[in-house]
Formats: sequence, structure tokens, C-alpha cells
Amino acid sequence: MIEVRAPGKLYIAGEYAVVEPGRPAVLVAVDRFITVRVQAAHGAGHIRSDQFANLPLVWHRLDGDLVIEYEETPYSFVLSAIRAVEDAGRSLGAPLTLFDLDIASELDDASGRKFGLGSSAAVTVATVRALAGFYGLRLSEMELFKLALIAADDVQRSGSGGDIAASMFGGWIAYTSFDRAWLRSQRFDVPVADLIRQDWPGLAVRPLTPPAGLRLLGGWTGTPASTSRLVGDVQTRKRGRSAHYSDFLTASTACVATLAEAFSAGDTAAILREIRRNRALLNALSEHTGAVIETPQLRRLVEIAERAGAAAKSSGAGGGDCGIVLCGAGTATRAIVRAWREAGIRPLALSVHPRLEVLG
Repeated sequence: MIEVRAPGKLYIAGEYAVVEPGRPAVLVAVDRFITVRVQAAHGAGHIRSDQFANLPLVWHRLDGDLVIEYEETPYSFVLSAIRAVEDAGRSLGAPLTLFDLDIASELDDASGRKFGLGSSAAVTVATVRALAGFYGLRLSEMELFKLALIAADDVQRSGSGGDIAASMFGGWIAYTSFDRAWLRSQRFDVPVADLIRQDWPGLAVRPLTPPAGLRLLGGWTGTPASTSRLVGDVQTRKRGRSAHYSDFLTASTACVATLAEAFSAGDTAAILREIRRNRALLNALSEHTGAVIETPQLRRLVEIAERAGAAAKSSGAGGGDCGIVLCGAGTATRAIVRAWREAGIRPLALSVHPRLEVLG
């Protein structure tokens, strides 16, 4: 049996801009996980998840291809990850077989509501890692990463890949998005095993080291949000506001670059300043496009943190889900947490998941 865990993530800065090729973001992996277990099966394979206990998926093979019993399943990212790995396996001459795949998630609450910690990315990464291990594919970390990017892009066309990077590599990272149009032009013309060995235009990932004493808090508003819908709304509405959107991209890129430099310099004050700057940029984007990024509850989360001297903003697409707080060692975080609870905001018990690999 192969067992793999992949961590969830929080966006720190660069949201919305990062969906454009070559634009950067900063993310962090957190210590809540999706676990995938793969083991050999006979007769038919099964995919099960504790999120969908009453909806297992049964599959078999026909002439070597994966065939499922029906298409209406909640396992779209898992199935896409399986297909991407098996495409690579075929290219590398690995024999394909039946298997059972079991999924356990810590990225939602007891009722199944997601916290906005990147469950789709985490399950994609965990499935790619586990199945590549099951088939004995000798792939580098970057090749596994690109397989996961392919799988995610096949399902969700608006994703940037930053959440995949955080779940794949762990720790604090600076991520620059790849050219998705280029990938789609190559996807079915180049064997997957060759595609993942190529340099991808724009794609870059590098680790960041936080200053000593920098603290991260996450708060959940209790309202799940649809990242694909929100990003799609902004992408649609930007067309009539091209000048402002171009200015937003330029400003976001500069903000994230300064933020990454502040990490390198160990400058906590500069980090907090750029978090506040990024929040202002996102709020201006919201005003110009009409997309609701910072909801009233997210605004309350931020205001409580700011009163304590911390810097805070929405994380990811906003519209609900999570907000993040960064602060120095002397900040009264207990007071923030207490005030959040009184305001109906759920503090998330999170720590940074350590870096898994040293990146070039």
C-alpha cells in the first residue's frame, strides 16, 4: 500500500493577478492534510472518500483505459490526477493495473463544509504522488508538480497553480504562474512524460524563509466560496476596465516582489506593510469589477486584527472562506482570537507545514 499526505494552503498575497501568466504570488502550506492511500485491487477498482462516504466510485479497465460506472461524481480532480499519471506511465512503459484509492480529509469541518484551504489542490497532489509511487515512476519533484498542474488544468481552467505548488512543496513559497494557453497547446500533441520534462514559460517556484517571530493566524468566516466563480467573474468583467486591470497587475506584481524581498531581509514591518497594500489593491479591484472579494465578515476579521497591530486580509479569492493575519511576536493574538469568536469567526488551529524539498 502507498500512503501520501498533502497539506492545505493559504494565499498570503497576489490573488487574482496570479492567474495571469508570469504574475507572482506568495503562499504558505499549512498542517492540515488530505491523505490518499492506494493499493492493488482485483476485478474492479474503487475510489472512496470520507467526505462522500455514501458515494463511492467503482471503476474497471477496458483495453487498458480507465472506465467508470457513471460520470456524475465528486471526484473530478482525483480522476484527472489518475489520468495524468497514467498518461505518464504509458509514456514510460509502466504496466497499468487496478487499484483501490481511499481519501481522508482534514480540510473541512464535520458537516463537510470546506475551510478554503485548497482541498482540490491537496487531493490532486496527494493522488499524483501516491499513484506515481504505486506505479514506481521515477519522477523528480518538479515533474510530479507539473503532472499535478496538468491534472488541475484539465478540470479547472481558471486556476493559477499556486495552490498546487504550496501543497507539493510545503513551507512559504513565492510562485510565478505559467502560461496556461501554452500548456493547452501542448497538452495532447506532446507525450506527457516529455511535456513534464520541458521548461514551462513563466513557471517558477522558490522557497521563502520567514523572519524569526513572524506569526500566522487563519480565521474562517463560516461561508464557503467558489474560487472558480469569483475568478471567472473578475476575468469577465476586466474586459471593460482594461486600463485599471493593467494597473492592478502592475501594482500587484510590485507588491508581491517587495513582500518576497522583505522575507529575504527578515523585515517583519515591511511584510506587514505589503500585506496591507495587497488588501487595498484587492479592494480596489473589487470596486472596479463589482466582484465581492472582502465580505462584511472578512472585513470584521481584518479590523479586529488591525486593532491589535497585526496586518490582515482575505486569503484566496475571498467572497467568504478564510482571512489571514501576519504579526510579530509581541502581538496579542489571544485577544484577536477571542474577538473573532465573539464576532462569529472561527479561528483555525494552523501551523506552517515545513518545506518538503529545497527548490532551485
